Amino acid sequence: MKNNIHLNIDNPQELEKLYRTDKSSFKREFNLLYPDLKENKLADFWNERLNYESPDIYWGSRGELAFVIIASLFAGLIAKIPAYMQVDEIFFYTRNAGFVIFPILTFYFAWKNKLSANKILIAAAAILISVIFINMLPLNEKSDTLRLSCIHLPLFLWCVLGFAFTGSRLNNYKERIEYLRYNGDVIVITAIILIAGALLSGLTIGLFSLISMEIFEFYRQYIGILGLAASPIIGTYIVQKNPQLVNKVSPVIAKIFSPLVLITLIVYLAAIIVTGKDPYNDRQFLLTFNGLLILVMAIIVFSLAETSGSKRNRTEISILFFLTMLTIIVNGIALSAIVFRISEWGITPNRLAVLGGNILILINLLMVSYKLLMTLLNKSEPEEAEKLISIFLPVYGLWTVIVVFIFPLIFSFR
Repeated sequence: MKNNIHLNIDNPQELEKLYRTDKSSFKREFNLLYPDLKENKLADFWNERLNYESPDIYWGSRGELAFVIIASLFAGLIAKIPAYMQVDEIFFYTRNAGFVIFPILTFYFAWKNKLSANKILIAAAAILISVIFINMLPLNEKSDTLRLSCIHLPLFLWCVLGFAFTGSRLNNYKERIEYLRYNGDVIVITAIILIAGALLSGLTIGLFSLISMEIFEFYRQYIGILGLAASPIIGTYIVQKNPQLVNKVSPVIAKIFSPLVLITLIVYLAAIIVTGKDPYNDRQFLLTFNGLLILVMAIIVFSLAETSGSKRNRTEISILFFLTMLTIIVNGIALSAIVFRISEWGITPNRLAVLGGNILILINLLMVSYKLLMTLLNKSEPEEAEKLISIFLPVYGLWTVIVVFIFPLIFSFR
């Protein structure tokens, strides 16, 4: 690599090809070579391109900071509605937890992307209808459709947020991948904020207890809830203004977790065989099995999105391919168990919701695994698998709409 860089130092096209072939090696070898090339203008350009880092965290304008502060306080006020409106906490949080964060972030991206009035009205109408609908559902703790609506509603609001994030580029699959990458970055930075907040909270409560002032309950009721509500908003703002903070961390996390999840899944499937667990007759085990399926599917999507645009070696593609194939096996077991339970005991809202979700995930996984196999055979590019993930996002969104809004009606709210 070093010799190739030196030979092509005056050839911009060849340098770009070398860089795209192996970015990390190019940077390492170029930095070793650069002291002897400082008089070369093209070498100076590449030095700045490869090694420039913003010296400070950019906090944006005062207006933007004011917006984030107000939005964070507003999220805290929404989260505290049960305290000052005498609303049952279980009723409120099971139905309205998603409205604490998603509408505010949707408004933020609508404003940031300068959405047209029509699209803002569409997003606002979707949120307003969902608020009215979920809170008008009959109060029945044993209602399967109510539970399904409450579980899937945050996913619907997540889709509305994606609508605002992609803006006028709804049909651009790269923007959908960018949205998935944004979610990964926000999870990372929000986790860091929450860990730091937990440490500060523990220190604060401990210090006050030393002077015989017990503030735990007050802190939990006000500061803690406000912090939880504000963290994703602050995390979003930091990621948008300082992408360099996490855009190198998230791909590393994806690369580390993919092989670990693959190993865990192999061990788990072997343990199922050894212990003789039966997802066909054990309902709780089947629910856990489906939870595992959704988690692994999310990790596959996250890994594909986070490494999008980077040069991935065959090992990384192979890990993702085998992880996808194992997930197909898990999906097949779960799907067959659901079909068995429907044939034995009939259709219920829960079984139909899981059946539909599993079928969609299976189709998506089969398509992605095929593209990953073609990539390993040098007949396709990794971007094709990413494209299939992005194409399927609206399909998942449509199924979410059906479960949230249609299921309660067709099953008469039972």
